[in-house]
Amino acid sequence: MTAVVPAPVQQRAWQADPYADALRTGRGPLFLRRADGWLLPLEVERWCAGADRADMSVLERCEGSVLDIGCGPGRLVAGLAALGHRVLGIDVSTAAVDRTNREGGAALCRSVFDALPGEGRWGTALLIDGNIGIGGEPRILLARAAQLVSRGGLLLVEAAPVEVDERVLVRVDDGRGASGADFPWARVGPQAVLDHARATGWTAAGAWQEQGRRFVALRRTPRLPRP
Repeated sequence: MTAVVPAPVQQRAWQADPYADALRTGRGPLFLRRADGWLLPLEVERWCAGADRADMSVLERCEGSVLDIGCGPGRLVAGLAALGHRVLGIDVSTAAVDRTNREGGAALCRSVFDALPGEGRWGTALLIDGNIGIGGEPRILLARAAQLVSRGGLLLVEAAPVEVDERVLVRVDDGRGASGADFPWARVGPQAVLDHARATGWTAAGAWQEQGRRFVALRRTPRLPRP
């Protein structure tokens, strides 16, 4: 299995000016660009708005304290706080963390692979907005998430809207000539999420669709297989 790219590499990629600028202004366009020119649009305006109906379908399923992995500008952190949850966002982008904290949320500039507060005690962890792709190796990420939640804890994952299971090398690009450094990413559809989950100590706890987005709920099992 490919090793996870060190956090400093991921951090430099997401701190590139196109991404930081988009979060500061709340506007795109912004893409993940592959070397062959393939583009994945990033929904900056939605990320910088309040939680929508699809987001609320996730937040209403959260249990106990919540760790939002790759929190971005913090709309889910804010939504969870409003629902009365103790919640912490983490993100490798200082612009994302600054915006979350400025809006009254709690966030730290950390990689999910760094040491984190409350490891093994979170009631729920989130991998939303494509964040199952972090590090480019879903099994390594899912195994790490299993270390973060409590026994019987919940992981809510947003899958790709189509059945896909691919690893790509991408960079953040604004479509106007500015881009960041290359980093590995993954796109994982609902069935692939379940397949990787079974191999990393999770059991299926539900799946649903809302506003064209697809989600999977996973429950941590007591014993964690090696990824």
